[in-house]
Amino acid sequence: MEPLRVLELYSGIGGMHQALRESCVPAHVVAAIDVNHVANEVYKYNFPHTQLLAKTIEVLMEFPQIESEHPQKYAVDAENKIEGKKIEPNVCFDSSRQCSGKEAILFKLETAEEIDRKHQQDSDLSVQMLKDFLEDDADMNQYFLPPKPLLRYALLLDIVKPTCRRSMCFTKGYGRYIEGTGSVLQTTEDVQVEDIYKSLTSLSQEEKITKLLMLKLRYFTPKEIANLLGFPPEFGMWGTHRPHLSFIKDSKIH
Repeated sequence: MEPLRVLELYSGIGGMHQALRESCVPAHVVAAIDVNHVANEVYKYNFPHTQLLAKTIEVLMEFPQIESEHPQKYAVDAENKIEGKKIEPNVCFDSSRQCSGKEAILFKLETAEEIDRKHQQDSDLSVQMLKDFLEDDADMNQYFLPPKPLLRYALLLDIVKPTCRRSMCFTKGYGRYIEGTGSVLQTTEDVQVEDIYKSLTSLSQEEKITKLLMLKLRYFTPKEIANLLGFPPEFGMWGTHRPHLSFIKDSKIH
């Protein structure tokens, strides 16, 4: 059987390439295509012999062209415009939304139904705990959430502990946008999230920040997210030293 000739579109950091390598299916990736320069750095580091094209896929076919003289610039500008529309609101700690039953907001804008679902996921013993995927020897100072965004977006954070067995999906906006881009990790084990959030309503801003900082919340590192997504230990994260993970391309982990 002749090896498959594979064209990897929207290649990101090389998830499909890595999956092919581990599947032992006879295959040769003839080219990979992506416009994300950070993702391309990671891809080139791990697959240096694969032809990597920093282009949009429209440039390579008879599709109608828009701004064809500068296709890569157009793609990046379009992506920035889309992300620029994701305006995250200021939030207050006084919950004005009150419903009954499982729809009643208990704390942190979460309903009883949502909290029950998370507890059920964390009780699934067939799933590994997050602590099995965490780095032990990395410098974590750059990954801790600073006070200002911590206070501003506190009610939107999905907070997990090392003993949890779930997290939200991580997206390439992780670290730049808060809502819906991925979970943050609580690194203090002796502090209860419920106790912190339920005590915030009557406090000043400075006191709220002091309380929230007790949770020691941080972003997951690039390597930790790669571990969660099933990449092998030897997979390199070269060029991704920043807290935000803009190399993530529609990656999902639940």
